Amino acid sequence: MLKTGLNDVSVPVRILVYFLLVFTALSMLLPFVWMLSSSLKLNKDVFTFPIKWIPEEPRWKNYSDIWTRIPLLRFIYNTFFLSITITILQVLSSSFAAYAFAKLQFPLRRVLFMGYIATIAVPWQAYMVPQFIMMSRFNLNNTHLALICLQAFSAFGVFLMKQFYENVPDELREAARIDGCSEYGIWWRIMLPLSRPAVSTLVIITFVNVWNDFLGPLIYLTRTELKTIQIGLRSFISQYSSEYGLIMAASVVCLIPVLAVFLSLQRYFVQGIASTGIKG
Repeated sequence: MLKTGLNDVSVPVRILVYFLLVFTALSMLLPFVWMLSSSLKLNKDVFTFPIKWIPEEPRWKNYSDIWTRIPLLRFIYNTFFLSITITILQVLSSSFAAYAFAKLQFPLRRVLFMGYIATIAVPWQAYMVPQFIMMSRFNLNNTHLALICLQAFSAFGVFLMKQFYENVPDELREAARIDGCSEYGIWWRIMLPLSRPAVSTLVIITFVNVWNDFLGPLIYLTRTELKTIQIGLRSFISQYSSEYGLIMAASVVCLIPVLAVFLSLQRYFVQGIASTGIKG
């Protein structure tokens, strides 16, 4: 649609649009380029002005020091474990609940859905303390299970999947039911495979949110062997100094898994965002 619209305008306007798009893209990439450049500098050179984008003497030693100064490999493993586990649970729970809200008829269906979705408007800080008290009474503090239990369900994920399921023709369910499929079989064999774009979108959003989560692990995890990457990076910050070169180097390494997940699912991501906003 964008391509068709651009063909209807004059060449100067089209050039201006392309220029603005390229400028916006470069502006978004600028902080990442600065982070990569800073990861190869000494601490005193990170915030020098004017910025030296290419260091005269790149300090590659930063990338070896981050593995010995802190247990970075353990932090990465913990973050991977939490991100993958929570992502799988959110996809399963969100898609299962969304199928019920979108295709099944039961009393107070709309009221329950609106009440569940309304929780999105409540900031996490408002119920952060009650959650902590609840996890403490369950003796789940200082365990990964506390974070998994709190993030295994997502109102946004239910909303996203429901919007997609509503576009799936009911004739497919009726044909499967005639063939003897139960509602569980219809969800597993028909609805879930058809919702690959929406699932990919939810996977990207959930994985990135859990991977970058700072406050949750900071509250519930205090033992070093349980900490995640975002908490582990604070090890480079002391009371009197901060090792910015090592922080940037570790940040570059930690960015690789997020980029890998996004690049592997990006074609479904755009399709999922578009399709979940269309109804009828």
